Amino acid sequence: MFNSSNVSLKSTLPLAYIEVPADAFPLWGHELDLMDQLLALSQGHFVELGCGAARLAREWLARHPQAHITALEVDDVQMAKNRQHDMPRLSWVSAGAQAVPAQDQSFAGAFMLKSLHHVPLADMDTALSEVARVLKPGGWFYVSEPIYDGALNEIVRLYNDEGLVRAAAQAALDRAVTNGLFQPVSEHRFAQAVHYADFNAFAQRMLYPSFADHGITPELVARVAAAYAPHQRDDGARFVRPMHVRVLRTPG
Repeated sequence: MFNSSNVSLKSTLPLAYIEVPADAFPLWGHELDLMDQLLALSQGHFVELGCGAARLAREWLARHPQAHITALEVDDVQMAKNRQHDMPRLSWVSAGAQAVPAQDQSFAGAFMLKSLHHVPLADMDTALSEVARVLKPGGWFYVSEPIYDGALNEIVRLYNDEGLVRAAAQAALDRAVTNGLFQPVSEHRFAQAVHYADFNAFAQRMLYPSFADHGITPELVARVAAAYAPHQRDDGARFVRPMHVRVLRTPG
């Protein structure tokens, strides 16, 4: 069993074989609860790469008053919103994972939540090298990536097909392990429940993110709406988002 002062496997956690249909993966609630089961989060300095709105980071700090998080984000629009809602022990940095403005061995742990596949393909290996550089020896690296499968993915891929970049993210992690930057600790596959009240709610959340232009046209909206429609019920549309978590650590 893996054992270190920075990473601890505390209990039985969601595991699923790859051949299980993605929409049949076991449901898991808040991802922070999973991270709390897997990792030592209560104190130390951590870094989130590609933080978005940093919702999980904020809840983490509220739960663990001795933790500090540095949150990186390249989306200037989102970062401006983040800075309007500062909180103690949460530091904002406008930067990408491929060039982390921090000294070597600065952080006890690093995490990327659905963000590694957004790193430009040519920069993925550099980004993972940067993560390894800024982690302390034996520091943990938690990577959570959506799986390219399932009913929700079939809708999203009509306007944002991420098959290539999601596969590239996993391949980059494999290379980082092969090259000795990280050592594997554990992998977990699970699903998270997703709900939309109606198609307008889906469109508002999914079609027009500030970090990307999906080239949405009225014709494309109509195609997406048609694919969404069979899932709509009186109480909205319910999906699951299948997830793949890899926990790694730096040598030492």
